[in-house]
Amino acid sequence: MATTTEPVTGTETRSTSTPVQRPPRRSSGLLKHVGLVAFLLLMIYPLIWMIVSSFKPGNIVLTQPGLIPSEVTFDNYRDGWNALGRPFSWFFVNSLMVTVGSIVGNLISCSLAAYALARLEFRARKLYFGITLASVMLPLHVLVVPQYIFFSQLDLLNTYYPLLIPKFLATDAFFTFLMVQFIRTIPRELDQAASVDGAGPFRIFWSVILPLMKPALVTTTVFTFIWTWNDFFTPLIYLTSTDVYTVPVALNTMVNAETQSGVGPLFAMSLLSLVPVLIFFAVAQKYLIRGIATTGLK
Repeated sequence: MATTTEPVTGTETRSTSTPVQRPPRRSSGLLKHVGLVAFLLLMIYPLIWMIVSSFKPGNIVLTQPGLIPSEVTFDNYRDGWNALGRPFSWFFVNSLMVTVGSIVGNLISCSLAAYALARLEFRARKLYFGITLASVMLPLHVLVVPQYIFFSQLDLLNTYYPLLIPKFLATDAFFTFLMVQFIRTIPRELDQAASVDGAGPFRIFWSVILPLMKPALVTTTVFTFIWTWNDFFTPLIYLTSTDVYTVPVALNTMVNAETQSGVGPLFAMSLLSLVPVLIFFAVAQKYLIRGIATTGLK
């Protein structure tokens, strides 16, 4: 019996294997989120401990350092508000005056200095810019002694002048460098067009450059506010009277180093001192991110 075999044609379809879909790795994502949450709790633990301690009686703040207080009281806020012989709002006003003056000084002086270094042509411009960069690398403590002697000879100690005068002289070279880098991104054709219309250097700066510098100005404002409000070292050197204390210096005065009394009121007032910074940062957050993304800070 003969058997016949069918020829295999080229049109025979081949079976295609479908790829096997692997289940998503939920375990790795879960571990990542657990790690991030643990790191977040580690970072904010001091803040949580300060908040809890502000509601503890002063005699158990250091003896019972746990997060669950055995007794809750609001006396720390009442005692801390009047601990230095006057309402603590007095020191808030002092810090606000110094902070606002520092912001105005940095905006005016640093923008003018940056415009000169980035746009104007004069001798030794590169040298001055190099000196500006070098001053950024110098620590603040190097300049403390000569500045203190200078303001002492002018009889300006225990006033706000040593804190504000340097701001109007563009001594914060970091902001000057920031604005220089931003101005360099502005097309020079705008300057040339204004110059053809008869505008001088100051008119070009005021009408052309300054309106375009808004991101850099906002970034300078935010950083100046935060740094000046939290500055403790500089006011501690120049301010010796309680009437002119800023918030950080007033907080330092509340604690008696020998008896460790005043720790509870210190935590209560420290918590209140964070409120202006948090409010300002919340309002200016989107401007800060936009300013960092569009300036030379990145």
